[in-house]
Order: sequence, then C-alpha cells, then structure tokens
Amino acid sequence: MTTEIWLLLDSRGMGGIESHVAELAIGLAATGERPRVFFLRDHGPHPLRARLDATGVQWEALDGRLGSLLRRLRMGRPALLHTHGYKANLVGRAAARLSGVPSVASYHAGERPGGVLAVYDLADRWTSWLGGRIAVSKPILHRLPFGGELVANFVALPANGPETSPDVVAFVGRLSHEKGPDLFCQLAEQAPGPSYRAYGDGPMRATLNSSVVRFVGAVAGMGGSWAEIGLLAITSRAEGLPLAALEAMAHGVPVAAFAVGGLPDLIQDGVNGFLAPPGDIAALAKAVMAWHRLDRAARLALSAAARATIARDFGQAAGVAKIMRIYAHRNPDLTIPGEPRPAISE
Repeated sequence: MTTEIWLLLDSRGMGGIESHVAELAIGLAATGERPRVFFLRDHGPHPLRARLDATGVQWEALDGRLGSLLRRLRMGRPALLHTHGYKANLVGRAAARLSGVPSVASYHAGERPGGVLAVYDLADRWTSWLGGRIAVSKPILHRLPFGGELVANFVALPANGPETSPDVVAFVGRLSHEKGPDLFCQLAEQAPGPSYRAYGDGPMRATLNSSVVRFVGAVAGMGGSWAEIGLLAITSRAEGLPLAALEAMAHGVPVAAFAVGGLPDLIQDGVNGFLAPPGDIAALAKAVMAWHRLDRAARLALSAAARATIARDFGQAAGVAKIMRIYAHRNPDLTIPGEPRPAISE
C-alpha cells in the first residue's frame, strides 16, 4: 500500500460536506500526510477543485461506477479510504471491502430524507459496520445502528478577529427545506432594523419572496464575505454541525440559531451567540433584536467569545488529530507520533 489517504465524495457544488473535505485534506497535508480527493463522478467545474489546486492537494474525478473505483483502489492501494455522503459511503465502502483497503465513513446530515433518498440513507447506515464510522454531532451518532466515533466538524482559525461588527444578518447555505430559508425570510420580517442577506442557491429560490432580504446567490467561498456580516442566522429545521456556523465564529461572527443538531454543543446562549427553541421564529427574532441593540464594545466581546470557542474546541489541528487516531485504528501503519492509541468502537 501507499501512504496516501484518499477522501471520496459525490458532489455538484459547495456545501457543508465539501467544506469539511477541504478542511480535512488541507489539515492532513499540514501534518505531512498525503491526502488525495476523489470525486465519485465528474459533474463539471467545481469550487472545491479550485480550493484544492490553490493549496496543492491532489484530486481526481471518476465516472461514478463501482468498477472504476475498484480498479483505481487496486492500482493505487491507498493506506485508507475516507468517504463522505451516502452515495460515496455506499460505493466506496463496497469497493474498499473488495480491494482490501481499510475504510472510514463520515456522517454529516442531520435531516431525515424522504422518498428514495430515505432508502439510500437506510442502506448506508445499516452497512456501516463494514468500516469505521464518524459522526459530526451527537444526534447523528445516536442514529448509527452500530455506533461510531464523535468528531465534530472543525475549521482553521484566521489570524485576526474583526474590528467592526456590521449591522448585517446573513443566511449562508443551500436554499432547501431543511435549511429553512423561508424561516429566515420570516425572521427578517419580524426583526426589523438590521440588513438581511442570503448567500446560496437551491430548489426553494423561486418560491422565496422578501422585500427585506437581499439574495446574493451562490458564492465559491465565504472567506471574503464574513467581514461584511455581523451575525449569522441559522434557521434550519434539521442540522448536523454546520460548517457555516464554525466558519462564522472563527471569523468572529456570532451565530443566532435554532437549537437543532449539534448547535447546542457549540453555542452558549448570550455568551458566544444565541439559541432559540427549534422553529420558534419569535424567540429567534428577539435574540436578533438583542444583538442589534448591543453597542460596539458588547458586539466585539461576543465576537471574541465566538472565536475563542473555535480556538478551544473546534480548531483544524485538533480535529485532524482525532480523525488520524481513528485512521490508525483501521490501519496500524498510520500512526500518531507521541500519542497512545485509544480503544475505538467496533
């Protein structure tokens, strides 16, 4: 086997899984590992590829077939295959098993899909015993029938925090039912005063009409936009642990959110952000208005607390080290120098 670690996903655009894969690949490379990202199917130009190119991480695009991945695994013999998302999990797990390559699957989605996707989700979870298992939040972990390891999402911390706090409240994510962009529009109506922006695109865009929300559209990355935002509002109906929340807080942008998924483990209400009961627009609007009325010093104190939370508990280096320990359990040739190897759930 080579010492390469392969990361597999099936993706058409930039979202939480893609941001996580980028953070993981870049973090692995920073430790001296050799990550390589594989797109299960080539869906055309992709923002993640540009980010990988900019950081020197290698990537390849396949044709979506199990046989193609199996041949590539047998030829390349990576030290481990780490899959992300139900389709990559199912195809990757089968190919890894047939080729004798150790595998680990990450579970990111907090929502329960309907229709045919529910069948794929069920198959993904009930075949998860064939490899290692990582969940990004406690609710997702509890849904895995064979258990697994909890490793929260993580992000790199920018060198400097914000010096200002613009009076702008933003939605960042896919404009889809589970993310609640319609609830964000309702929030904007009930909490007048700040400006409201929605970053992202998706199937609900045509149905969203608001005179107070500016729809920015999809962006390749939020790095250059966080400085324009004072507060991130997460109005999701279901979540794992959203990368948008971690990125925002790393940049000193506090989060006002419904208490869904792993968000209660991230946000301390009134300390580093705001929490409201799931679906309670009035309570979330009250939190937004409380932030809106804060003076500059109080806003910057909230920003500093948000950054401190990421630095302490959700930094890239610590997250990569946790995942590397799981890798080392699946393949003893991958070791963590200077660290004992803990017992990992089977």
